[in-house]
Amino acid sequence: MNLELNQDSQKFVTDAASAANEKNALDIQILDIDKISNIAHYFLICSGTSVRQTKGIAEEIIKKLKSVGEVPFKSAGDDKGDWIVIDYGHFVVHVFTEETRDYYQLERLWKDAPKLEFESHTNHSSAAD
Repeated sequence: MNLELNQDSQKFVTDAASAANEKNALDIQILDIDKISNIAHYFLICSGTSVRQTKGIAEEIIKKLKSVGEVPFKSAGDDKGDWIVIDYGHFVVHVFTEETRDYYQLERLWKDAPKLEFESHTNHSSAAD
């Protein structure tokens, strides 16, 4: 794995987490999946309290990263809004409603992945804590 690419990935996924935080996303988690999967370097997982909020979080992430030259390869789920996936190739963003996140429990599926520290500026957390 290219160390420079991983450092860029870490910066971009942290920027995405900051954008989610600006939209009051709940329970923002960054999982470092690089050593346990070849899907991507990181997963960013967060929640919103409503479909309207999840769409707003996803839009803010895309807008913020586009402003620094990072555009997604693909996104899905933004029509329904309960699970929005934004694939940047080297990291993947998952924006869930709380109910959908509780159902799929991605953190449990990827429990062996170390968490990247991210300092949230809000005190929001999901009911799953």
